[in-house]
Formats: sequence, C-alpha cells, structure tokens
Amino acid sequence: MTKNKALKFTIVAMMILATTSCARIFMSPDAIELAGKHKVFAIIPPKISIAAGRNIDAGSLKEQQKTESINFQNEMYSWLLKRKMQGSITQEIQEIEFTNAKLKKAGYPETPMTSSELCAILGVDGILTSNFSLAKPMSDGAAVATLLLVGSSGSTNQVHVTLSISDCFNHKLIWNYDNKLSGGLGSSSTSIVDQLMRNASKKMPYKK
Repeated sequence: MTKNKALKFTIVAMMILATTSCARIFMSPDAIELAGKHKVFAIIPPKISIAAGRNIDAGSLKEQQKTESINFQNEMYSWLLKRKMQGSITQEIQEIEFTNAKLKKAGYPETPMTSSELCAILGVDGILTSNFSLAKPMSDGAAVATLLLVGSSGSTNQVHVTLSISDCFNHKLIWNYDNKLSGGLGSSSTSIVDQLMRNASKKMPYKK
C-alpha cells in the first residue's frame, strides 16, 4: 500500500463514530408489554446543547442548536422508518412534519411540557425523547494537521446522548438509554445517529 493510499485509508477509518463507554440502560419490568400495545409513537425534537466556542455568539449558538435538533430528529425518523420497512419495528411512526406542526402550535419547546402533555397534544401511544450534548475538543482542521504531522488524530466531536421512551397510557418512563460517543473526522448527525441507533435499538422495547 502506498503512503498516499495508507493516509487516505486512515482518514476514512477515522470518520467512523465509535462508542467510548458502556451504555447505561433502564427498562421497566412491563416495558415490552406496554410498548407492544403502542400503535403509533412520535419522535420529539431532540434537546441539543453545544459547547460554546470562543468566537460564537449566543444567538448563533441558539440557531445552530435548532438546526441540529431538526437534523437529529430527521435522522432518527429515517433510521427507524427503514427498520419498520424491514419488519423489525411494528409500530407506526408519526410523521415528523405533523409532530412538529402540532408542537409549534402548542408553543413547544419555548414552553416546557411534561411527557403527559406532549402525549395529549400529539395523540400518540408513546413518545421518544432525546438529549444530545455536543462538544468539539479540536477542530477538523486541527485534527487533519495533527494527522499529517504525527499520523494520528484526536476526536473532533464528543457526544453524550440519552434516549427515552414514555408510555402515554400509564404516563410513565418505560425505557432509557444513556451513552457517550466519540466522533472522528467527518462525523455528522447521520453517522452519530446510525451508530447510536445500532447500539440502542438492540435493547429498545419497540424492536422485535
């Protein structure tokens, strides 16, 4: 393998998102039973927090968090919809355009709401909520420079994520997934969600 080809292979390999710690999972004893009764569930827009950079003002940071919330919600919807088409999920997934329109009309997320209130507004059997905490310990440019100089690179983005499923009939949390991920060069909402859902779905009560 030539030096250039080896470098290209290393860069591509570093673009993969990796799990950096063991996930913590909570599942209520009746989670499978309750989830099995759900006909439709909704994906609530994720709550996003991004570590403020030196040159990023509060307004720009807020807009970036809104954009990332939409991106992550779309990626989770696409991922779960694909699994539903494959037959590994039986529940219907409420279209996110409908979900977001109903929530916006109700004043969410500017107006904080409980899971029970979200259930009532959306008229679903269950809701999937999530939190993504993003940090960039070093820029992609710095990572590339480090790679070229010493042949290795640090993570360009660290993600702490929690996913939760709440049952709308009994007004209770039935499943929670908590984990930390680390992304290399080129990590995006697509790669983050793909790795996240591959791991989380193994214990998700909606998964067959």
